[in-house]
Amino acid sequence: MEDVPMPDGSLIKEALTTQMPFGKYKGTTIARLPVSYLEWFIRKGGFPQNKLGRQMQTIYEIKLNGLEYLLDAFK
Repeated sequence: MEDVPMPDGSLIKEALTTQMPFGKYKGTTIARLPVSYLEWFIRKGGFPQNKLGRQMQTIYEIKLNGLEYLLDAFK
């Protein structure tokens, strides 16, 4: 059985307060970005290759899998 890596708690916590610095949702916290916007990034070539991109990827995976309740633990 393959080990599934656990999400980085610090990335999740920061995604609750980090604001999107550009684009249609500029000023919206990463954790509140709609899935459709995160999917748009994937269609356009993927998330940025930096901390912001890792936060976006983590939130996308949480939302995609219906695990948004996990965000409550970090609030």
